[in-house]
Order: sequence, then C-alpha cells, then structure tokens
Amino acid sequence: MWCKASNRKHKRWEGDAVLIAKGRSVVLKDMEGKDIGRGSGYKASELEKLEEGETLVVCGKQIEVMGLISAEDYSKGRCFQEGATVTSATPVLESAVARATAKPFSRPGLKGGLPKQPEPEREVRPRHDPNASGALVMPRPPANHQWLWNKAGLSVVDVVMDPHLTYHLRPHQREGVIFLYECIMGMRLSGRCGAILADEMGLGKTLQCVSLLWMLLRQGPYGGRPAVTRALVVAPGSLVKNWGAEFNKWLGRERLRVYMVDQEHRVEDYVSSPVCPVMVVSYEMVLRSLGALQKLEFGLLICDEGHRLKNTSIKTTSALHTLSCSRRVILTGTPVQNDLQEFYSIVEFVNPGVLGSTVAYRKIYEEPIIRSRQPNCTEEERCLGEERASELSRLTGVFTLRRTQEIIGRYLPGRVEWTLFCRPTGLQTSLYAHMLSTRAIRSCLSASVTHLGKHSPHFACISALKKLCNHPGLLYNTVKVRSTEGSVCEGLSAELFPEAYSSGGFSTEESGKLLVLCDLLAAIQQFNSTDKVVLVSNYTQTLDLLQDVCVHLGYACCRLDGNTPVSKRQSLVESFNKPTSAHFLFLLSSKAGGVGLNLVGASHLVLYDIDWNPANDIQAMARVWRDGQRKTVHIYRLLTTGTIEERIYQRQVCKQGLSGAVVDLGKGAEHISFSSEELRDLFTFDPKTTCLTHQLLGCPCGGDGEIQGLPEEEAAVVERACQLGRRAESVNAPQRVSMSELMQWRHYSGNNQSYGDVYLDHAHSHITYAFQSLSTKTQLST
Repeated sequence: MWCKASNRKHKRWEGDAVLIAKGRSVVLKDMEGKDIGRGSGYKASELEKLEEGETLVVCGKQIEVMGLISAEDYSKGRCFQEGATVTSATPVLESAVARATAKPFSRPGLKGGLPKQPEPEREVRPRHDPNASGALVMPRPPANHQWLWNKAGLSVVDVVMDPHLTYHLRPHQREGVIFLYECIMGMRLSGRCGAILADEMGLGKTLQCVSLLWMLLRQGPYGGRPAVTRALVVAPGSLVKNWGAEFNKWLGRERLRVYMVDQEHRVEDYVSSPVCPVMVVSYEMVLRSLGALQKLEFGLLICDEGHRLKNTSIKTTSALHTLSCSRRVILTGTPVQNDLQEFYSIVEFVNPGVLGSTVAYRKIYEEPIIRSRQPNCTEEERCLGEERASELSRLTGVFTLRRTQEIIGRYLPGRVEWTLFCRPTGLQTSLYAHMLSTRAIRSCLSASVTHLGKHSPHFACISALKKLCNHPGLLYNTVKVRSTEGSVCEGLSAELFPEAYSSGGFSTEESGKLLVLCDLLAAIQQFNSTDKVVLVSNYTQTLDLLQDVCVHLGYACCRLDGNTPVSKRQSLVESFNKPTSAHFLFLLSSKAGGVGLNLVGASHLVLYDIDWNPANDIQAMARVWRDGQRKTVHIYRLLTTGTIEERIYQRQVCKQGLSGAVVDLGKGAEHISFSSEELRDLFTFDPKTTCLTHQLLGCPCGGDGEIQGLPEEEAAVVERACQLGRRAESVNAPQRVSMSELMQWRHYSGNNQSYGDVYLDHAHSHITYAFQSLSTKTQLST
C-alpha cells in the first residue's frame, strides 16, 4: 500500500502498488503499470530483508509491504491483474468448501409450542436421462462453485441436453455447448460468466447457442431449477429474422416462442408477452429502446457478430454495458487478433476487469507485444513480448473458443479456391500509366507516414486505381466531372477513352477481369447448366456495371446490396437457393450481405475485387461452402496483374504483415497506415510481369501445377522492405514476401494449356498466372 509521506499515526492509504527492488535502487509502479516513484541509495541488505508490515519511503511516498511477488508473476504481469495474490495471502481452508453440502438452516421450535416438522425433501431428477446412449451431459459444478452459487444448499442434479437437439449436434458443436455452459455458469473462471465463441463461419455458432439457451431455460444444476428465465439476443438488423427462423427450425413454435423486435413488435410491448422467454433485437433498436431494455432483467445476453463491439467508447457498446446481465456471450467468426485494443474491448465486454484497466492493459500487454514485433527490437524486448503474448493467450483462452473450417470440411463436399491474375487490357494499361504520372499521385508520395481516411487524397487515388482495375468505364464519369487541377484525374481526358463512352456505352473487351468473368460464366452454363454463381463486389457502382453485363448477356440474376430492404433479404436468399429458381447469378455487395447469409444454392463464387480487410473477403467467400451444400464448391478471386490489387493481395497473405501494419481489421481503409516506402510500392505498375507475387516468392517451379514447397531453412525468408521494414543485416539480400502458405498452393503459368479445371481452361487466354488451393477432401479425390 502507498500514500503520501506524513507523520500521522493513522495513514490514509491511496492504493496498492508494486515495488521492484534491484541492487540499491527501487521503482514503484501503480496497478496500471505506470511509474509513480523512483529511489536509489538504499542499502541492498535492507531491501532484501523487507517483510510484511515494514515501511519504506520512495520519492515522497510512504509504502507498507503487504507481501512478496514471485519473479514469474511479475514477468507475466500477473501482479497487476485484478484479484492478484501474494505469498502471504491466507490459504482457503478445505473445511470452508465442505460447508457447501451442509443442510440448509431450519428455524428452531418456538417456546410453548410444538417444533415445526421438517418437510420431506423432494427427490429431484434430471430432466433427461444422463445414462441414455449418446446423451450430452454437462459437467457437474465443483465444490467451490457450489459454495458460491448454491447458498440454499439445493441438491445437485445433472443437466442433460434435450435428445431432440443432441441428435443434430456434431462433435465440435457438442464441445462448444459444454464450453459455453461452463463459461456462463462461472465454472471456468471464478466469478466470471462471459464467453467468446470465435468459430469460423459455417461451424454452427447459432445452433450451439440455441441448444444452450433451450437447455438453460428448462434446467439448472441446483434443484433442477432453470438457470435462466429470460434471454436477450442482439444481432445485426439483417439477421434478426434469421435467428427467429433458427429457433423455429430446431425447436418449433410449440416448444419455444421467440419475440422478434420489429416495427410491429416493440420492446415496450415485450412485458405483455410472458410466453416468450427469448427476445431478439437489432443493435440499432437497442439504442432506440435502451430505456425499456434497462427495466427488464435478462439471465443471458448473446451478441451475434460481436466484433461490432470492438470499441469501448461507441454508443452500442456503452448501451449494452448498462444492461443488468452478467452472463454474456459474444459470437464472431472474425475475432480481432491483430488489433490488441479491439480485442481488449471484446474481452472487457464479456468479462469486465479480467485484463485490468485500459491503461494497465496497454502498458502490460499491448506495448511490449508491439515492440517485440518490430524489426529493430532488442532480444530483451522480444522475450518480454513473447512472454506477455503467451500470458495474454493463457488468460483469455479460458473463456475463448476458436475452431476453423477444417472441422466442418469433413461434412461438406470439396472446395477448390483459385486466385487468378488477369491480364490488363491495352486501355487499362495506358490509363494506369497516365494516372501514376498525375500531380495528385506524385504528391501522395511526399509525406513520410500517411493515414488513409475516406476524405484523404491518398484514399481517393487508391480508389481510382481500383476502379480502373475493375473496368475503365467506372473511371470515365469521374474523369468527365472531376478532371480539375490537383485532382486524381488531372491529366486524364475523355479523349483517352473510346468514343462509345460519350453515349453511355462500354465494352467487356476493355477490362481484363471482365473478360475472364464472361468466359467463366459462359463455361459454367455450358458444361453444367444447373450450377449457379454468386458474384461479389465491394462497390455498388461495380455491381451496377456487372448487372448491366448480365442483362446484356441474357443471364437471369438477382441482387442484394445496401439498398435492399432488410425485410426482403432472407426471402431473396431462400428464393435463390431453391433448385427451381430461374436465377443463374446472385449479385452480392460484401458490405451489405457479408454476414449470416447462406447461399448454398450456388456452387461457384467469384470475388470480383478484393478489400483491404481480409476478413471481409473471407466472409464473402464462405457464403457458399456451408452446411447444406451438396456440390463441390469453386471459388475464384480476380486480380489485375501488376497493379495495386496485387499489392493488396500480398499484404493479405503475408502473415507478419497483417498485425496492424497494413490492415486494421474491422475498420477497412479508415485506419490504414503506410510509410513513404510502402506508398511508393503501392503506386507502381509493371505491365510486363505475368505475376509479381510469384516472382516475389522466389519459387523455382515451372508453373505446371506442381507444389514446390520451400525447405525449412528457406521458409523463414526476410520480409520485403515495403511490408515490415528492412533489417539492417539484409539490405542486399533478395527481398521476398514471407508467404509460406502460398508455397503450398499449386502454381499455373499463363502458358499452361490446362489448369485441370474445365471452366478455367475456357478462360485461360486472359489469365497470366493462377494459384490453386484444394480442400483435403478434394485432394484425396483427385
């Protein structure tokens, strides 16, 4: 403990602190890890003999020793955690725990009257047979849990999953239900009742939560009483009806009725619906009806797409924090692992205080971990960062469960993923070169460090180049309207475009990616007329152009973007998934429909353009490879060779380059930072290369589809200067991207006459290079 030095007999202690003694010097740190005092000149022998109850003055502050901290606890930051203990702490007596099974208090008989006869104890049995074949039985609470949560001394009974649901649960989903049960019942972390289910998309996070919720609404470990009487599910507006449909699918209306908040069913009317123990509400409606929600008591709060709560200061997070519910579950298929502050926000929501304050977290974990990843860090900083990262993983791993799609792969048909490098057309090449010579782009390279925002000139330049990669027609109107001095289109004139543009027309022959897409679509319809295609883009203007192409070529299509009413989205998806649907194409905006959509009616997906945030692309590509898919899935990601799209792709797959240096997950381009060297690399163009990415790999293959993995000693190559900074000892070394994952893919050069894919073989004349990744099941079949 510490306080300001004084001669008062009764000190007014201001807080706890940690004293670090080394030699004849000491450092005093508060519980947030900040230095609050330093001193030197002490006798080393006195410092070594400090014991509990002794005092010391450090920089005008008087301290009293309460106990000793081990070197391991200090190095891992445990001493700064809430509830940290020291060696002098009083051990918990086993006899105290044993009292949990004692009989409940009974009132003694009154004087002059007969003592009240105790009521016979009613035998409580599990709701379902725990000994039945295949029964899913939850773990029994340990003794310390009973002492904390079973004050009434009720009998402990087995909590068993309803066999109706157990039959449908896969092994990883059974494991997930048990994990969630242990977390929210406070069995995994004493005094904490939160969980993060971070399974990748398609693993059935919704089904696991439906199963958990149904079980807790009917059962509990103590006396058979329900552990939860009312629950709240918060989801994006487009998924509210999805949740209602999932409850109805697995339980039916006769078992459980769900109250879905919409324009006709308000939060204020929920009290008058006692037969609905579950409410499903959108994040937007939480803000509108916060007052009414605060008056209700919920036993469990589930937040779908929980990465929306990645900032502790936004209104949605603050509003949900005010709800009186300690049992909280966050569902997210894209956990924020590369931005430690965002990760802290999610952890703080489910288990407040487990990582300490924001300042303490930044000092103890974030800063050491970030320093350890810098190329010029010292060995001491690297070791400290690894220790803190390991400790952070240990602390949060208790209540965080993450599984990948490799688990679900055994239940789904094969998947073939292609990354196609498309040859730019002559018009694209000439326009790209003109744009790089404009004053606007040259000025972008003058600053040493640049932060990209929606209104920055750098963002405008990059957006214009990405438009050009999609199709020159997307750039034409911008040139016609904004070709003023200093703009990105300065120096570009309408004369550089074909005459057809003046009349509003365009040609598919003017975009390399569009040529490949048209050949792909023609081949899919020719060789398998029953197959359907999902076509994804990040931009509404690009979807407009693609829709015009579909109409021109006679392809029946439907579309979902930001302008599609929420009430019509699910019906649109269900209609497309029907085998009898006449729609061949589904045009999807990744920003509007990136979450919660199952487009299993299609077996082909084309990602027409890529995003800074790799999570957006991963979500988009997972739309078709999910439960319910019956065909082998083909995924095609289109990139324009030698352009900014290749640079973005390199940053996506470079494992070391994704830790906040290039992409700030979940925030897109609003918080992207580049050094001047990285910007120069972005604003370069190589029209002669067949695949800049393959050249940077230094791969010795001949582009014939054989997998050429690097030896282990070559796998740990030095990163390019534009990725993570140049190391002093490797200035003259070959600069290759650390993309070991790509070395396990198959590589096909544009000269290869066959890719082993009947659809791509039809479009190979416009492809300069291709990478192919196969799922395990597909590899076995081939």
